[in-house]
Amino acid sequence: MPLQNRVDPFGDVHAVPFRGLFTGNRGVIHDPETKTLLERRWTTKAWIICECAFKGRHREVMGRNTPSGAAGWTELFFLDEVTALGAGHRPCFECRREKAKEFADCFGKAFGIARPKAGEIDERLHAERLASGGGLADLKQKDIDDLPDGAMLFQGERCFAKKGKDLRAWNFWGYANSWDYYDLVLYDIWRLTPPTTIAILRAGYQPVWHPSA
Repeated sequence: MPLQNRVDPFGDVHAVPFRGLFTGNRGVIHDPETKTLLERRWTTKAWIICECAFKGRHREVMGRNTPSGAAGWTELFFLDEVTALGAGHRPCFECRREKAKEFADCFGKAFGIARPKAGEIDERLHAERLASGGGLADLKQKDIDDLPDGAMLFQGERCFAKKGKDLRAWNFWGYANSWDYYDLVLYDIWRLTPPTTIAILRAGYQPVWHPSA
């Protein structure tokens, strides 16, 4: 039975057998005895994206991973970085240091901040991400034209990632069909990726895509 630790672009956490390219966390949100999620879905505003392998470290997923026997942090998994950014996460400054610096540099470029701190980025993202109470924005064709590659959208329960002139349909296992959004019915389409992350993508940040894209 798969553990409930796979994150969709909405930021919700599911029990599915697919792992994806990246792990990450939002603090401790599981019970290590039962390996089930608690009611809370975060304990910190720092929602991060981590490498699945780093310096040979090994963890028991949703177990006890500190020297004291405490839970440590709850391992979450994402199809790719585009998915994780859509849910409101950002790169980790330890295991993905170069990508985290690139992300912060693009944040600084987008908002005119010389040396942005991780906490500044986290505060903005926490106010904007859908899973922590951020608002929605419906989109028209021109709005989609203006979005950078890697922005995630949704229509009903369907999620899409923008790539060039196409919207790529998202699934837990990868990207499926693609539509030229000029041919897609453009009503009730909403933005998922937080506005701050959109600005960072527009400033030049290059997220990692799943090979199926």
